[in-house]
Amino acid sequence: MNSCVDHTARKVPAPIVLLTDFGSQDSYVGVMKGVIATICPRVRCIDLTHAIPPQQVRVGRFCLQQAYGYFPPGSIFLCVVDPGVGSQRRAIAVDCGQAIYVGPDNGLGTALWQQQAVHHCVALTNADYWWGGDVSRTFHGRDIFAPVAAHLANGIDIKQLGRPLDPASLVTLPTSPLTVTPEQITGSIDYIDQFGNLISNIPAALLSANDHVIYHNQIFPLGQTYNDYPPGHVFALIGSHGFLEIVMNGGNAQAQLQAQIGDRLGVVR
Repeated sequence: MNSCVDHTARKVPAPIVLLTDFGSQDSYVGVMKGVIATICPRVRCIDLTHAIPPQQVRVGRFCLQQAYGYFPPGSIFLCVVDPGVGSQRRAIAVDCGQAIYVGPDNGLGTALWQQQAVHHCVALTNADYWWGGDVSRTFHGRDIFAPVAAHLANGIDIKQLGRPLDPASLVTLPTSPLTVTPEQITGSIDYIDQFGNLISNIPAALLSANDHVIYHNQIFPLGQTYNDYPPGHVFALIGSHGFLEIVMNGGNAQAQLQAQIGDRLGVVR
């Protein structure tokens, strides 16, 4: 179904927020927006990010987890980091009240159904709400997820989109291990941003001003701002996500330390 229905009597819908690993070089994101504009021309599309590393579902999960609370209630998160596209993995829509997830059932939306109550959950089996009848095996973002998101923005009831699912059956990615003792906290690097800042899963609430960070057998002090230490100095601070980060003033901590997502790090008192 790709016809455009007049919905001028409706209020302006909550935005569709796009998160993908498509990058900006190719036309994939633009085509998805074209599908959305055809079905629901009044909806606003917001690009959360299209720079998730290819196939890195865990990185996409982290970005969605950190971002969804900053959007209006009912925002539709159209998320496509989908290494299993065309396989037996399910295409789903999940209404969690604060946010609606549309995308693959591969754990990408884990934070939503772990942190919010699931109101409705469906497998996207009703082809009436797809883009035409010939669905590509490699581009469900265009042919299934984008049109479904647009129809939701038009006010279609999520229950019409397909077969109901038990929320307990949704794929859920486990959180990174975090251990806390009186002497030490041990966590891992969950995300690396474009500045090379190493963002861990250790929350600010567990830290005190006199703590030191151990990573790759090196000890780093804890600061408060990026300018607390001279240029070229590597140290730690609490970043805007609310988690411990290892940073480098005027440089790239990832390059300096040869860091990778999943690396373990510790905090000592």
